[in-house]
Order: sequence, then C-alpha cells, then structure tokens
Amino acid sequence: MEDDPWDDWPERWVGTDFDVRAVVSAIPLEAKDGLRYDEVPWQRFRHFYGPGEEIPRLLATLASGDAEAADRASRRLWMSLHHQGGTIAVGALAVPFLIRIATAAHPELRASTLRLVAEIGRCQHMGDGSREGLLQVAEEPLMIEGSTMCPVDWTIQAARQAVTDDLHLLFPLLSDPDPEVRSQTAYVLAVATGEISHILSALRYRLAREDDAVVRVSLILAVAQLAREHQDEQASGWAEGLWSDPGRPLEVRIGAGLAWLCLVTDPAPDELRTLLTDPATRQYEGLLQAVPWLTWVDHDGLGLRRCVNDMLTEPRACA
Repeated sequence: MEDDPWDDWPERWVGTDFDVRAVVSAIPLEAKDGLRYDEVPWQRFRHFYGPGEEIPRLLATLASGDAEAADRASRRLWMSLHHQGGTIAVGALAVPFLIRIATAAHPELRASTLRLVAEIGRCQHMGDGSREGLLQVAEEPLMIEGSTMCPVDWTIQAARQAVTDDLHLLFPLLSDPDPEVRSQTAYVLAVATGEISHILSALRYRLAREDDAVVRVSLILAVAQLAREHQDEQASGWAEGLWSDPGRPLEVRIGAGLAWLCLVTDPAPDELRTLLTDPATRQYEGLLQAVPWLTWVDHDGLGLRRCVNDMLTEPRACA
C-alpha cells in the first residue's frame, strides 16, 4: 500500500519544491536585480485566479514605460496576489521583484506596489483593531491555501525574509518626496525579520524629522510592531514618553497611545483614555485613515475610532 501523500503534512514538505520559503530563498540575486523572471519556478504555484506563470508578464508590464498598462497590471496583481485580503504562495516569489520595481518604476505606483509587498508578508487582520490583533503578523500555523495546500504562514515567512534580504533597497524610500511612499515603506519594514536594531534606528531617525501626520503614525506603529514581536522592552517606555508629552503633535500622541496599548498588558490610564476619547482626536479620524494599519480595520473611514473603542473596552489586555 502506497504511503498517504498527506502523512506528516506539512513537515514532509519542509525544504522541498513545495516549500515556498525554500523556493524564494533559492532565487539568485542576479535574477532579482536583473528582473530575470524566467529563472523563477512560477509554475509550481497558483495565484487566486490562475496559474503562477501569469505573474511574470504582469510584473514586466508594471515595470514598463507604459503608464496606463502598468496601472492595469498593478490592479491585476493586487487581485491575483491579495484576493479579499488573503495572501498566496506565488506572491512571495513576486516580492523581490516588486521591491525592485517600486524603487525604479512609475512614481505614482510606488506606494501601491510597496503596500502589496507588505500585505503579502502579513496575516489577514481586517476588522481587528484590538490590542492583540492590530500589530499581528504571523498566521495560524495550520491555515492553508486551498489551491496549493501550502501553509499561509510559510508564504508570510518567505515574503518577510525577502523583505529582510532587500533592506538596502527599502531604507532610502523612508526619505522619498512622496509621504505615501514613506508611510508604506514603514509598513513594509515592519514585517522584516532581521537587522531589527538597524531598522528601529532608521524608523526613529525618520520620525524625528518627519512632518507628515500619516507618516508619523506609520513610523510609530512600525516601531511598535517590530518591538513587540522581537521583545524590545524599552519600546513601551518610549511610546509612553510620546503619548504623555503634551508638547508633541496630537497625531504623534495618538499613534503612540495605540502603540503603547499594543505593547503592554496594563489597563489604559485615565490620562490616555482622556487623550484618545477627546473630541480633538475624533477630528483626526479622516486624516489618519490612510495609515496602513488603520485602513484595514474599517473601510468606512473609521479605523481610528474602531481601534480606540476596541482597545479601551476589551475585557482583558493582550497577552
């Protein structure tokens, strides 16, 4: 009797051609830098609407000089690689190329391309504005992609490693003239798995010089996400120093208040509750909806309000 191919799944797939982490790590640097798509085994995986072999054509169009065609390719890539907020294995293969395209292709598509990179490298958390969920990255280990039977967390791990391998391409974008690009770059950097102290230093350095409200909050939440996952015990004190300082811009205090709540298990002190429920804070809801973390919490423009409500009314603090 033949062995059941699903025996010891997914352990028996580790390191094989079905392990997207191994496939992404095997892409030669020269292939990535040269956008040599033919050196990548796209055929091993599917996207949400078809075979993986379709993705190189879309990437090439995104990187082309035809702005209209590039825009269409961008929308198709989003639909194929991030359907209804989910992520899929072939998307991780695309991450190194998306990063390079974002650094050199159409400026008007740079922010959207970076956003796609970040979404491929994190779990779905639509509607979750809680202290536990807002900064969550990893997926439940046994969650699978129906079309490939690949654990979703393997896709996330592969994409995150690809981001980490290309930090040298991402750091300059923190100073991009477009504030949306700076905000999305912070969102991408927050999924990295290595050189954490270097990333934190770069984010804090940028925050000290940043004058855009959305970018400021994005930088703060990126610091908090990395600090939480990598157990930086000093981050909560840093966040508290920001939200408790009345001399700071209000958006900085708001972002730091959310960050602090995600970093600690303590109940929210009265001073922070007052800050986050003040009518002046409500006036920032529309502006801060563009913060990547808040966009997914509520598509009706109330991401900040929902986060505040969820975080201040939770029956117990996050673990």
